Amino acid sequence: MYPGRPAQTRRRRTAQTEHVACQPRLIGNPHFYEEVDRADASKPLVILDELHKFGDWKSYLKGIYDRDAERFKFVVSGSGRLDAYQKGGDSLAGRYFLFYLWPLTLAELANRRREHDAFWQDPLAIPEEHRSDAATWEALGRLSGFPDPFTNGTERYYRICSRNYRHQLLREELRDLAEIRKFTHADLLYALLPERVGNPVSMHNLANDVQVSSDTVKSWLAWFDQLFLSFRITPWSQRIPRAIRKEKKLYLYDFGSIESAGARLENRVAIELWRTVHRSNDLGLGEYSLHFLRNKQGEEVDFLLCDRNRPRLLIEVKLSETRPEPSLRKFQRMLQIPAVQLVDKEGVCRILSNETQQIMVVSASRYLSALP
Repeated sequence: MYPGRPAQTRRRRTAQTEHVACQPRLIGNPHFYEEVDRADASKPLVILDELHKFGDWKSYLKGIYDRDAERFKFVVSGSGRLDAYQKGGDSLAGRYFLFYLWPLTLAELANRRREHDAFWQDPLAIPEEHRSDAATWEALGRLSGFPDPFTNGTERYYRICSRNYRHQLLREELRDLAEIRKFTHADLLYALLPERVGNPVSMHNLANDVQVSSDTVKSWLAWFDQLFLSFRITPWSQRIPRAIRKEKKLYLYDFGSIESAGARLENRVAIELWRTVHRSNDLGLGEYSLHFLRNKQGEEVDFLLCDRNRPRLLIEVKLSETRPEPSLRKFQRMLQIPAVQLVDKEGVCRILSNETQQIMVVSASRYLSALP
């Protein structure tokens, strides 16, 4: 099932794939897919898109799965509303695998991802350098990873898509799901988020800016995450003296409105890492999570990758600074794990010592293209 689709689904139709507007057909015949002519003896694939718009869709899915799972394969796709609707009513537990479809990322487009186990055995292995990666990274920065504007290749088209994307999710899906009456306040809240990217987000401060309660802001941000407008990562505080523990950092799937070059770069890296974490989890390769480190003295590392809550890799993001940040060195000595400092600059790849550990300072496009 695809409960969220920040990127458009790309499908190829074959003789054994039936993709139709299912609602009119399933109302008349719940097992309409049996009428498809078969090309061979393979198990047919039935794709049900936007099924959550059909009343009592979960009961329907349970019925056809329990009856026909041995004879047909089913894929259910839809927007973030599918995930929201899935949380209530009849349980589909044990009947599906859940996958999220993310925007295009550099690792996907470069098509040189390292194998999962090989990457984690040596996350500081020097990746190959390809000039095309820098060009692709630059294009993603201008056009986002949404397939339509990326393949169109023009910033004008991206701006149109971005406006429509925001309008549809905020004014249509969010309004219907959350029953928001003060819509202009929710719209204002989303408009304030680009300047908060890269910093822990205070619910209290946002509530004062929007003139609503902190609980309301908390609820609306949860809906933004649910609808794939944003995502948040939590601080990791174990073994970190005086660590902050509550405030999360927020990032946007559509980062074009972020004016700060540093925050924009951090947001882009966050999307690449977020995709890696969820892909590994979806494939059953571990229980990965993405965090950040920050203490009350303001010392911070942008990202920490964990598996089963065990620290595995520190990542700091800089526009051009090739000297490792003091906070990166400090937290690495505490955690005793590999560390990487990514810079938005071509031709950089250095391995520097930090007592018993090493820090790789490397071009962002070069390192991210090899993420598993």
